[in-house]
Amino acid sequence: MKRIALITCACGITALLAGCMATSITPQGQSVVIVQSLPSQYQCTYKGEVAGSQGNWLTGGWTPNRNLALGARNELRNEAAKIGANVVVISETLSSNDADNSLENVTHIGRAYYCR
Repeated sequence: MKRIALITCACGITALLAGCMATSITPQGQSVVIVQSLPSQYQCTYKGEVAGSQGNWLTGGWTPNRNLALGARNELRNEAAKIGANVVVISETLSSNDADNSLENVTHIGRAYYCR
């Protein structure tokens, strides 16, 4: 019985620590650029709307704000790459705070384009 409790506790701690890390960027996501406005010198085709999020009510308080922001951007780039985009214009950033005014989660929403 003690062995099961120890394994359960170890799994819980591992899951909590994993929640503190920023979402990784994929090799495809590394080629996606996030910009403030669409570059006019390129021919760009709209691919769709994408969102990237990091944090939740459980892990958000344990995750440094920098990792929440970076993880949300990485997920946004990964999602854009999945639909064949190489540029994302962020249209909205949402976040929520806990009782101590620390960030719990960050979400970026953007318009994804393939630009030549």
